[in-house]
Amino acid sequence: PIYTPSTKAEVGDHDINIDYAETERLLGADIAAQVRDISLQLYREAAEYARARGIIIADTKFEFGLDEAGRVVLIDEVLTPDSSRFWPAEAYRPGISPPSFDKQYVRDWLETLDWDKTPPGPELPPEVVTRTAEKYREALERLTG
Repeated sequence: PIYTPSTKAEVGDHDINIDYAETERLLGADIAAQVRDISLQLYREAAEYARARGIIIADTKFEFGLDEAGRVVLIDEVLTPDSSRFWPAEAYRPGISPPSFDKQYVRDWLETLDWDKTPPGPELPPEVVTRTAEKYREALERLTG
């Protein structure tokens, strides 16, 4: 796996990728190493679990914070179709974007619109909502049996 740390952006903005040296500068060497090591271990275990069930976790995002004792804790959503890209293993081909079980369907639909990407976003038509829910449900069923 590739570890790409980023900063948390304000609501509506994109997170900014940073290098590991910047992560150490912002968090300190010990916390930066913990976040990196936990991220890689979580990804490896999740990817192995998903792969055995026919899903490739192409990428994912983990968010961390510190508890009142200063310990690193995983926060927010983890390994959902909103924070990850899930691909059906049987459809994967190098160099070709496979179908996915995540919010990419909504993103692709939004790209067909003449919208400047400033909030509020356009209302999603029922068929886009239904199709996205079907994709999420299929991922759930594959992952949980």
